[in-house]
Amino acid sequence: MAVRRSLPLLAAFACLLGLVVVGVLALLVPAGHERDAAILHGFVGLDRPGVRYEVRVLAHLCDTLPYTCAGAVCVGVALARGRAWRALATGVLLVATCASTEVVKHLLAHARLENWLSTQISVASWPSGHSTAAMTLALCAVLVAPTALRAATALLGGVFAVGVGYAVLVLGWHFPSDVLGGFLMAGLWTSLAVAVLHRVEAPEPAWHPAWKPLGALGGLVAVVAVVVGVRGDSVALYTLERPTFVAGALTIALLALALVTAVSAASTPGARPVR
Repeated sequence: MAVRRSLPLLAAFACLLGLVVVGVLALLVPAGHERDAAILHGFVGLDRPGVRYEVRVLAHLCDTLPYTCAGAVCVGVALARGRAWRALATGVLLVATCASTEVVKHLLAHARLENWLSTQISVASWPSGHSTAAMTLALCAVLVAPTALRAATALLGGVFAVGVGYAVLVLGWHFPSDVLGGFLMAGLWTSLAVAVLHRVEAPEPAWHPAWKPLGALGGLVAVVAVVVGVRGDSVALYTLERPTFVAGALTIALLALALVTAVSAASTPGARPVR
């Protein structure tokens, strides 16, 4: 039990360490910025008239109004299930993650100019607010979902967060490191919330999902999302010419999958087996 309760704190520490590492590489290390820009170049190359409207809609799903509405639904689900502590945790997370991101991005405002960009990315862009919001919604949905639906919710939430992260990159709003930073910020706060829930919540029935098939499906969906807008025989050529882009896209997808999986696995404090 003690080991189980320590896992969210370990996850929080890992997210904090990840934030520091990604931030240093993106903002202070020239070679890190070069790789960041190379990955972004691959994403921006996917922007085309045939998919631009859909990509914009996806990115704007984490604007203030839809974010607030989706967050209110998560709180409502928790209350309907009689999980008052989770409803409170969700409300705190919805505010804390995005507020923290806004504070950090303005404190660490840093010019990262690229001549090939038609519109330069804002100096206050790390971490990404849209990516923080998307991952926060995904993790809050995992927290409030019934145990039997938690694995499926984690998968869908992860795909949603990856989709929003990819969309802001295709549109050239952020660098890939901004997306990673946003995901890690949401993961940090959610891990701390789960650590608190472990201490204050009553046990609920455990559920043991088959993670291997879900993980494989999540990876497949992530790969498909990377190549949206690239047709048929163009896919192989596009990816072969841009190995850094592929590595960056997979890193974003794998981080999202790791976060939703970790929160799903750890969000049943003191669980008792289902009989």
